[in-house]
Amino acid sequence: MTALGSVPIESVVTLARSAGDVILEVYEKEYDIIEKADGSPVTTADHRAHDLIVEELSALTPDIRVVSEESDDLDDPARLSDDVVWLVDPLDGTKEFISRNGEFTVNIGLAERGKPMLGVVYSPYLKTCYFAAHGQGAWRQVGDQAPEKIQIAPYDANRPRMVASRSHAGEAVDAFRDAFAMSSGRDPEIVSMGSALKVCLVAQGDADVYPRLAPTSEWDTCASHCVLNEAGGQLVDCDGATLRYNKEDILNPWFVAIADSSVDWLAFCPNPETVTS
Repeated sequence: MTALGSVPIESVVTLARSAGDVILEVYEKEYDIIEKADGSPVTTADHRAHDLIVEELSALTPDIRVVSEESDDLDDPARLSDDVVWLVDPLDGTKEFISRNGEFTVNIGLAERGKPMLGVVYSPYLKTCYFAAHGQGAWRQVGDQAPEKIQIAPYDANRPRMVASRSHAGEAVDAFRDAFAMSSGRDPEIVSMGSALKVCLVAQGDADVYPRLAPTSEWDTCASHCVLNEAGGQLVDCDGATLRYNKEDILNPWFVAIADSSVDWLAFCPNPETVTS
């Protein structure tokens, strides 16, 4: 099976927008917050968006398994034999959703043989959609405006720029920033952001690097990884290996989203044994 041959990206964009509408219906109201087994929060909006996305993707591509953060069968080993899977975070940035800062997204990614082949990242609050498919470029659409092609920016040593997570920074990211500053001879401009929007900032040329030196899962990155790839960037672990998908362990290693590959970004990654995430 060739993933992209059976999946119209326009349909996935429409679905992401519909899920965003469901999320916004909850966003302005009172809603339940539940603590999951790992201590992370989940809301009514997560579950409603999950239900919609799984139903629609299952109808769109009945032969492709949907692996969502809110799925009940994540430990089913049968998924490991699938060449193609959907990786979905129905509401990425639940903490941002709860704090009402608007920095949350719907992430719908398609992985084929471990590689991100299609990705849609939609910000319901900002009405901004990032989407990409392998070999078709990366695009950003704001509201009803025409989509614009996006690409990474070359590194400017006079203006180093780094993205940091609003909710998940820590000692390791501080160490990366300090090493970056020492190399560039000036403190990098720091842009704080929530959810998959951080990778998209690198993809659209608004940042040079985003070190994520803390735990994430495959559904957090698959969609934005495709967007970054098609924009000319890379998403690699601290050893330089490209992130892979539909692994036995759904967790990602520490990773760095990079724009200009002429810079040795990995040299700034700290040793995990010497810092906390």
